Amino acid sequence: MNWELIGKSLPKLLAGAGVTVQLTLFSLAIGLLLAVPLALARLSHNPLLKYPTAGFVFYFRGTPLLVQLFLIYYGSGQFRDVLSDMGLWTYFRNAWFCAVLTLTLNTAAYTAEIFRGAIQAVPRGEIEAGKAFGMSGWLLFRRVTLPKAFRIALPAYGNEVVFLLQATSLVSAITVIDLTGAADLIRSKTFAVYEMYLTAAVLYLIMTYVLVYAFRLLEKRLNAYQHRSA
Repeated sequence: MNWELIGKSLPKLLAGAGVTVQLTLFSLAIGLLLAVPLALARLSHNPLLKYPTAGFVFYFRGTPLLVQLFLIYYGSGQFRDVLSDMGLWTYFRNAWFCAVLTLTLNTAAYTAEIFRGAIQAVPRGEIEAGKAFGMSGWLLFRRVTLPKAFRIALPAYGNEVVFLLQATSLVSAITVIDLTGAADLIRSKTFAVYEMYLTAAVLYLIMTYVLVYAFRLLEKRLNAYQHRSA
């Protein structure tokens, strides 16, 4: 192992790790905002809401993320004239934007399914109790159903966050210099395969552990009432 090379390369790798964190945070934030409406649309009895949403979820969960990245980044070039007329080509020619867009849509589809299952798993008795207190409609959903569904979904959602963090490594295929992209760039110049990719792997492990620990603390905090009542 060339420790001197690892030390010299560490600033570039950490800069790439910063890009990885940015991609993850942006995609998670926007994806979470989209996931709840998508989950409600999946549960809707209105076919105009249910079936298009089901198709969206089916596509993004059923196709490889790398293919989705290629379609949005490279495929958008086929529609350059249309996108230019709409004033959107400036965005779609940017690899970072395409990476965030693809990751957002992908995590929104997975998170919507997680929330859909969690909403369906909310005990009927708690909903009836909310109705007994005079709640109905949006108030009932906001005060009873959604908080309980979030607690139920938290373990699965934590796994989705970890998977998304690791999935960002694919964005290097569309020229985004994230952690994997930085490691690959240095490797191409130095031929130090093990040094670069093992260092990148360690950095991914650290970020993954931080996420797992944060979700463990959040889950413990949200379920603290169960331990007190026990």
